[in-house]
Amino acid sequence: MQALSLLLRQIRLESDGTASFELVDPEGRKLPTFKAGAHVDVQVPGGPRRSYSISSSPADRGCYRIAIRREPASRGGSAWFHEQARVGMRLEIHGPRNEFELDETALHSVLVAGGIGITPLLPMVGRLSELGRGWSLHYSARHLREMAFTAELGRLQARGRAELHRYVTADGDTRMDLRAIVASAPAGSHFYCCGPAAMIDGFLDATQALPLSHVHYERFSATQAAATDGGYQLRLMRDGRSLRVVPGRSMLDTLLDAGVALPYSCTQGICGSCRVNVLHGQPDHRDECLSDEERASNRVVMPCCSGSLGPVLTLDL
Repeated sequence: MQALSLLLRQIRLESDGTASFELVDPEGRKLPTFKAGAHVDVQVPGGPRRSYSISSSPADRGCYRIAIRREPASRGGSAWFHEQARVGMRLEIHGPRNEFELDETALHSVLVAGGIGITPLLPMVGRLSELGRGWSLHYSARHLREMAFTAELGRLQARGRAELHRYVTADGDTRMDLRAIVASAPAGSHFYCCGPAAMIDGFLDATQALPLSHVHYERFSATQAAATDGGYQLRLMRDGRSLRVVPGRSMLDTLLDAGVALPYSCTQGICGSCRVNVLHGQPDHRDECLSDEERASNRVVMPCCSGSLGPVLTLDL
């Protein structure tokens, strides 16, 4: 996918520890379309490429707004944005991509957000409001001052057919009951969750009896260690080469070392940027973004974190 060079037009403090960053085309051109739940990959100057959800409306093609929380254990992305980003800078953007797409046909949607997990859900509730669909949002944070976009959410709620529930967990008295939330939802509802690992795990436990097509979630980080045992061959069908994956290196490491131009961002199997089609062999799936059906088909793999269960894996590269 072609990179975009976008201008950082505005930086805005949205809550304690969270800032939003508006990216626009320098010439005022419209940006590529996206659907609610999408993200962009941002090349951090002098650093890694990182994925950030688009929190602005899909109807606004003049701007991509991303929101980033300042993380003490930053791997390079949030620290740069909070300490070095300045209005007027140019940033290289790839995307948008979507592994967490809103089902616009659902009559009612239940959305669960933890902290910065509100970012992909905000355009979802905006879109649902535009469509006249019912929605309820359950938004949790340690402190009220850490909740971003509360005024915007209030305006969306005021449009009707919407419920907004806030949970402040620092006092230990207002934690959300995911089982009760799921049980009280209208029949046929779709459920969405983005937040910390414990919240995602609780959400999946509470929704396990529902059809898989009605349960959607996006994680912040991987729950499995990347496959780095090595000991197998990668056959590149179009390239013609065979590459040995040695212990201690990932499939993505091996491809990049060999000069294969492959997009990637999170390196944890979350964003879906490095997806590659599999022609033969059985991947050892370690990602968080493929569906159960996609993993079972063995037709696609995330090379940043996954490996091979057999001696040879043939890729469409």
